[in-house]
Amino acid sequence: MPSILLNTPSERLRGAQLDAVRHLLARVLTGNEFYRRKLGALAPASLRTFDDFVQLPFTTKAELIADQLERPPYGTNLSFPLDRYTRFHQTSGTTSGRPLHWLDTSETWDWLTGCWATNFALIGLRPTDRLFFPFSFGPFLGFWTAFEAAARCGFLVMPGGGLSSTARLRFLLDHRCTVLFATPTYALHLAEIASKEGIDLASSAVRALVVAGEPGGNIPGTRQRLEAVWGARVFDHYGMTEIGPVAVEAEGRPGELYLLESDYLAEVVDPQTGRPVPDGDTGELVLTNLGRTGSPLIRYRTGDLIRMAPAPDPTGRTWRRLEGGVLGRADDMIHVRGNNVYPGALESIIRRFADVAEYRIHVDRRNPLADLRLEIEPVAGDGHALAEEVGRAVRDALCFRIDVSAAPPGSLPRFEMKARRVVYQK
Repeated sequence: MPSILLNTPSERLRGAQLDAVRHLLARVLTGNEFYRRKLGALAPASLRTFDDFVQLPFTTKAELIADQLERPPYGTNLSFPLDRYTRFHQTSGTTSGRPLHWLDTSETWDWLTGCWATNFALIGLRPTDRLFFPFSFGPFLGFWTAFEAAARCGFLVMPGGGLSSTARLRFLLDHRCTVLFATPTYALHLAEIASKEGIDLASSAVRALVVAGEPGGNIPGTRQRLEAVWGARVFDHYGMTEIGPVAVEAEGRPGELYLLESDYLAEVVDPQTGRPVPDGDTGELVLTNLGRTGSPLIRYRTGDLIRMAPAPDPTGRTWRRLEGGVLGRADDMIHVRGNNVYPGALESIIRRFADVAEYRIHVDRRNPLADLRLEIEPVAGDGHALAEEVGRAVRDALCFRIDVSAAPPGSLPRFEMKARRVVYQK
């Protein structure tokens, strides 16, 4: 695959990506049943321009799930015989109700860890950093690849599986860890426990939080709260188990995620029509991973809404940036009494209140008009006055009223990995 550097001129960058796509297809179409069915007798050399490439059909999660149901357990999106594969992971299943199973060869695993090595360089990790991963390693891809990539890059890595949250905090302090990898939800949960234990996280050695797996790092209220309680810089990261590590914030550039255009070809389309939208407009991110030949995705509709930064990067880098990170999901919009709202908009308001320990959103779709209710859990007390304050803040920011109630302290669920705070009744 050609080398695509951070400052590669845009025209050369697109040409190099198309070369990589042709290389990918030449390897995939010989053995990958899924894409042979989708693309037929396509000749990779026929993709001479980007316009030729965007005539290829989209790939959707629904297709992949159907394929794995028809040919369990891994489906037909495999380019090589099964004995070539060495790694198994799966998605959380939060958006589809059913997890996707995903296999990687040793070669594609090297590609995935290489993406993280690029992320580390953008974040600005230092040779002396000690990286802590405070969770039990399950089938979720993201932090497995980050952990192995960090070790390969020569960083001291600390696993936190098999420990209670309190023990993880003690471990972090004892080993003077400087970089924490976690979901935003779990980083806040650790801060909540630290407060109860009388631990001042802001005075710890932690200087950076790399958050991934869910929104939060890009939500101003959540980000501010994380940075305040940890006394550390938050770096948001975006990726998916089935696609790989896609984008990350860079040191000195908060609020924008650099798309790893060395490893992905990205498009932004209208979620309804599938037609391209210009930089600066919100649309759905469509990705082609250029190095995951064993289980590739070509023109994959992520369902994630983003906005490409329209202005040139003042640093001189040419890789495109996701302005504000991932803004929401195309299927997450809640229609309430003529108003459209994304869960992230509510979280941004809720996280302004330091006295809110946790929250849950209830969406009742059993009637023609959906009803939205918010449940907050106070750090202490009955929370009734706090619920009224949050309700006023939602009304002032979003211009409509919702019912906000208080749950007893400690009663709402806590999450180590991806949080599930939106509950639907249908």
